[in-house]
Amino acid sequence: MARRRGWGGSPPEDDAEATRRIVSAAVELIGRTGAEISIADVAESLGVIRQTVYRYFPSADALMRASAIASVDGFLDRLAAQVRGRTEPVDAMTEGIVYTLAEVRRTPHLGILLTATYTNADPSGITSEQAQDFGITMIKRFDVDWRDYGYDDESLRELVEFLLRTMQSFFISPGNPPRSDDELRRYLRRWMGSAILAQADAVTGTSKPGA
Repeated sequence: MARRRGWGGSPPEDDAEATRRIVSAAVELIGRTGAEISIADVAESLGVIRQTVYRYFPSADALMRASAIASVDGFLDRLAAQVRGRTEPVDAMTEGIVYTLAEVRRTPHLGILLTATYTNADPSGITSEQAQDFGITMIKRFDVDWRDYGYDDESLRELVEFLLRTMQSFFISPGNPPRSDDELRRYLRRWMGSAILAQADAVTGTSKPGA
């Protein structure tokens, strides 16, 4: 079939394999270049024409999203290792956000799962169910006992929305000049810390130390 010509002389057996190979090529290109990629970039790397890639992905945004999903497990494992042993929520969340912002700068396709900052993206994506589910998955990898700090499922999802909105602001405008990682840690601990610990005040009237 026309859609299976090229492919470096080794065409895929079926559409599922073709999709996997396209996504794999996109992930590899993004990892190597540290930037968004186009349909033409991926097609060239696979030895096929652009129309072949378009059969499986209608736009570069769709391909970037698929690439992000394919990279999630590796990112979450690295994030969990970065915050391992941090049991205080402000400390854990500060380190998690600093690390995530750095990872998104290195691998921009991950930003699609967190915010809508790409061309033609839906600006409401920051509050989408997918983005919030991803955020919940992120913070549940932390060694924080969220219930000990007054969080139930509903308030934890509200916290995730707040954190996603915070990260989106740094994606869009990192500052001029951008803060160093240590400066960003101090900023987040001071201003975000009180918001994270506010749930304990709301539930018990007292807050945990560590803001």
